[in-house]
Amino acid sequence: MTGEAIGIIVAGGEGVRMASGMRKQYLMLNGLPILSRTILALAAVPEIQIIYLVVPESDFAYCESEVLAPIAVDQAITLVAGGKSRQESVYKGLSAVSIDAGIAVIHDGVRPFVEPACVRGCIQAAGAHGACIVGVPATDTIKQATAAGFVAHTLDRQALWAAQTPQAFDLGYIRKAHEYARSKGFAGTDDASIIEHYGGTVRIIRGSPWSIKITTPADLRLAQLMIDADFFNV
Repeated sequence: MTGEAIGIIVAGGEGVRMASGMRKQYLMLNGLPILSRTILALAAVPEIQIIYLVVPESDFAYCESEVLAPIAVDQAITLVAGGKSRQESVYKGLSAVSIDAGIAVIHDGVRPFVEPACVRGCIQAAGAHGACIVGVPATDTIKQATAAGFVAHTLDRQALWAAQTPQAFDLGYIRKAHEYARSKGFAGTDDASIIEHYGGTVRIIRGSPWSIKITTPADLRLAQLMIDADFFNV
């Protein structure tokens, strides 16, 4: 790996599935906002030297007082105004990075249970291959359905993974891929799909089924149960 590793935490979601009246990344989880816990998780990786926190610009003051003030990390944290979509928010985060070389570690703001070893492995693989994501192999039987609601195919789950974050990339590589996607009007479902559209290949390594993305009330309850059970010794 050449240069620094930087973290980009994307937290621009409206949280409509949470139906709480507050953006999901700011909901409290055992005394801290979810987003604060996610920052702490990424900051626990010493390879990451600076963190760019992408949030709605209107939330900057709130983030300073309610998300950042209650925690202490070694890395400098820079607030970046997000865009209308996750892809645009990631692009804005990449554009704000002040260095030209290194590994960009892109992570969802509502995945607070990512483990440092997982992030470190993703950084190392991105250094070797240019792009790496974490995921979990499919364990259920996966069906492809028609628009009318009938099973079209049973897919081979041996080749299927559920993608997670972090997703790590050579900084110059992911910037070029995002620029290419913008020029073509391509909207990807994650940053790995941006690399795929650009014609690149992406390494995938095993993540954890417990690195949940908190998007619904049930997810939030599960997250609290995991903490109550001292699941991660947190």
